[in-house]
Amino acid sequence: MRIAFITSEAVPFAKTGGLADVSGALTKELARRGHEVVMFMPKYAAVADKLSSARAVVEELAIPVAGHHESLTLWKLEQDGVINYFVDHKSFFDRPELYRDPETGEDWADNDERFIFFARSVIESCRALQWIPNVVHANDWQSALVPTYLNTFYADDPVWANTRSLFTVHNIAYQGMFKKPTFAKLGVAERWWYPESPFEYWDQVNFLKLGLMFSESLSTVSQRYAEEIRESSEFGYGMEGILEGRRDDLSGIVNGIDYDVWNPLTDEHIPEHFSPKNLAGKLACKKALLKEMGLPVGNGSVPLIGIISRLADQKGFDLIAEEAEALMERDLQMVVLGTGDAKYHELFEALAKKYPNKFAVSLKFDNGLAHRIEAGSDMFLMPSRYEPCGLNQLYSLKYGTIPVVRTTGGLADTIEPYADGEGTGFRFEEYTGEALIDAVDRALAVYADRKAWKALTERAMVADFSWEHSASQYEELYRATIAKPKRTNNSVEVG
Repeated sequence: MRIAFITSEAVPFAKTGGLADVSGALTKELARRGHEVVMFMPKYAAVADKLSSARAVVEELAIPVAGHHESLTLWKLEQDGVINYFVDHKSFFDRPELYRDPETGEDWADNDERFIFFARSVIESCRALQWIPNVVHANDWQSALVPTYLNTFYADDPVWANTRSLFTVHNIAYQGMFKKPTFAKLGVAERWWYPESPFEYWDQVNFLKLGLMFSESLSTVSQRYAEEIRESSEFGYGMEGILEGRRDDLSGIVNGIDYDVWNPLTDEHIPEHFSPKNLAGKLACKKALLKEMGLPVGNGSVPLIGIISRLADQKGFDLIAEEAEALMERDLQMVVLGTGDAKYHELFEALAKKYPNKFAVSLKFDNGLAHRIEAGSDMFLMPSRYEPCGLNQLYSLKYGTIPVVRTTGGLADTIEPYADGEGTGFRFEEYTGEALIDAVDRALAVYADRKAWKALTERAMVADFSWEHSASQYEELYRATIAKPKRTNNSVEVG
């Protein structure tokens, strides 16, 4: 198949979250499986130094946006069997952050025009390259306008007659919402603006809604999350009605992880390697991590809980704040890596000061330290309010770091609860501090039984969440999508 993968970020070029990991790994696996995979993403400032061997293949291509034309340059870089194209427009993308102004902490004021331009650039670049995909795989609101344009503005264009679209939601809370004047910038016919049309959402324009309405197929990143977002407003963030109406078009496919990057046998970021059959290196990693974080090392027998996360309520940090003192009363140590809400920065700095022998925090993004926390911790805590898929629990399994998670989204789909010597981690159902503490206590009790803990560690490490299985599911979904009738403007209006 000819697959156009549209994303606003991808490893190793630019990253703010899990979308980047998925984009980098899934495209590579699809190419390895013999497909012609082309990835499109913006050429941000962060990307420039990674493109020394790239070449410009399209220059000064005029793209309509907001009633005028802007010019793009398209850069090409082949890597790991994937053809990567970077949409270059210095005014739109040559900025210090991808989506937000670091000086204000707010979204860039022209994010609507930036990603209108990106979507039209992808479509017009394919035409200029004379390369038309069988399937367009768009991801999150930043790419949602690609299937939207294909089934409205380009609906009658014979060039695109045999192309179909899949739209994947990685986190439905982020929707790309803009005030009504954005509609005039899109360039579609005025007849599309009316109450409850695909383009209207509470008198605003919602890019994610457009992707949900106009793509032939929809997916998200776990089966449990696919159910949650269509069954309640708590998870659906206003899109639950649309998703329930399109339930037959909605799939859930758990993300894989790239074992070329996350593997304790080969990880270049950790001090010693280890495997399920030889765990000695894990203890060495634990002692090195404790020393790096400034905590007492001792003989390494005190259980160490790791956290790597965006520090926000969604990730369950309100529960951790509620039970912080109770956690510190237990015989354990904790290390935290991440950035986020100021209230959690203050909380964790205060805990580190109050409990210098038990708690350490690093308020930054540090990829190497993230690997060392995965390798050196005994347990990994993810008490998320909601979690579309989650990747860190999967990294943790590979490193024998036992997840303690809330039963939601991808956490429920990937962590088998420990019971009677079976399972791969510890789960709790209710979103309460009491339930969190109970799960931690159950993990600590098993940790005290060294034989049971060793067996649990070995079982976790052999769980397979490679991209091979997930990519095969995407292949099936692509084929099913290509076989569908085109979701044209008329079918959307009627349906």
